[in-house]
Amino acid sequence: MSEENKSALQPEPLKEETPSNTVETKREKRGILPEIHLTKRAGVTLKEAILVRVIAIAAALVLCAIITVIFTGDNPFKIYATIVRGAFGKGRGWVTIHSMAILLCVSLAVTPAFRMHFWNIGAEGQVLIGGLATAYVMFKWHESVSTPVLVILMLAAALIAGAIWGLIPAIFKAQWKTNETLFTLMMNYVAMKLIEFFLKIADKSGSNVVDSRLLGNGVPDLFGVQYLLNVVIVVFLVGLLYVYLRYSKHGYEISVVGESENTARYIGINVKKVIIRTMILSGAICGLAGFMLVGAASHSVSSNTAGGRGFTAIMVSWLAKFDPLMMILTTLLIIFMARGADEISTIFDLNKSFSDIITGIILFFIIGCEFFIRYRVHITRRTVKEKEGE
Repeated sequence: MSEENKSALQPEPLKEETPSNTVETKREKRGILPEIHLTKRAGVTLKEAILVRVIAIAAALVLCAIITVIFTGDNPFKIYATIVRGAFGKGRGWVTIHSMAILLCVSLAVTPAFRMHFWNIGAEGQVLIGGLATAYVMFKWHESVSTPVLVILMLAAALIAGAIWGLIPAIFKAQWKTNETLFTLMMNYVAMKLIEFFLKIADKSGSNVVDSRLLGNGVPDLFGVQYLLNVVIVVFLVGLLYVYLRYSKHGYEISVVGESENTARYIGINVKKVIIRTMILSGAICGLAGFMLVGAASHSVSSNTAGGRGFTAIMVSWLAKFDPLMMILTTLLIIFMARGADEISTIFDLNKSFSDIITGIILFFIIGCEFFIRYRVHITRRTVKEKEGE
């Protein structure tokens, strides 16, 4: 038998059918091709945006109530009441307002950098280094100088330390284009280790507790009201930063650099100068937060003084779209939910992880709703003939 006849009698090899081919074949048999695509929403009104956020928060609360009922078996309305009581119950409202003020201060600090698209993830370390500078001044001079002089020295030290901690990554970014996200993040750990070193030096007993026994009483209360000074400072700072970002020349330059560095250079803006100047401002405000935490609130310092506010502030600023006035509402929401979740854990005898779960669910819904505010999801179903006709 000839070679041609042999090859003709051999069966053709089977073609492997890939999963995508199989799916496409089934779709083609049905004659329908579903497609999903996104488009950016245009002209979303303030009422629509608020409505979406309210729906997201309501859905988050319903889900949290369901989860809590599963674990506790209690009435969901009791759970909601517990959340409110945890934030604004008897003797807690003023503490909640103070917690808002500190978080808002840190959020204001990162906002100028974020508007410039400089991703400052180092607010935690900048707050810690400001608190460390405050504690050092208190430790060295609380017995040797008058209270007004001590307060001035504490404030100056905190502002300068925070500004330096913001200046270092800014110089590297401006001169050598380093990654500011990683740089600022790593500096958080440097600040923590510096505080741990200070604790070992200041506390000879080895307990690593540096409080009012070693630091003194710090900043006296304004009009005898605890935390009032911190709240007043932050209220003033909100108005000042709002005007600075919206109406000043520096605020305009920050916006232009954030939109396009090439455009900024074309119109004569010194980009390096703007980056360095803005990060000095950002770090100084974080240092101010450290001053308020150590000098005017706890009168103590530890590596946990910032309490994660530097990272939470990123979300507060982003949700408010970098608007200092809107940050008041986003800060209130986050603090309210966090304190309410802690109260649920305490009242219903659940561990701390449960309050973190509740807070995480709520934040997930809040962040997720921003996607639907910015984008519209389109689902179209086209026939194969329509696709072939394009």
